[in-house]
Amino acid sequence: MSSKPSVLFVCVHNAGRSQMAAGWLTHLAGDRIEVRSAGSAPADQVNPAAIEAMREVGIDITAAHPKILTVDAVEASDVVITMGCGDACPIFPGKRYEDWKLDDPAGQGIEAVRPIRDEIRDRVEQLVGELTS
Repeated sequence: MSSKPSVLFVCVHNAGRSQMAAGWLTHLAGDRIEVRSAGSAPADQVNPAAIEAMREVGIDITAAHPKILTVDAVEASDVVITMGCGDACPIFPGKRYEDWKLDDPAGQGIEAVRPIRDEIRDRVEQLVGELTS
């Protein structure tokens, strides 16, 4: 692992779960962890309900844009966290992989997105503790 661990969050559209996770990790870890996110089939924009849910907790992800998952992004990351993208993520030896089973916020209203946001926060807090201790 490099001097600063790096985490890649991957979901299908890179518009909801992975963007909220990247927002939480940036917020909670500051510059101690490098943060990336990508999608196997990126959407045109970040889910407005995800943006609103994060705004409610003081985290601005309006500048985020869905990005295509690349082999380079996986190779450059120490930890790869997938969220419902199945086998679309390339596997490299020596990387730490986790699959977070989370509801998909796509097409959901803010009431449905809030508990997903909060579950992601809990998981990211645990991840920060593991990577920075």
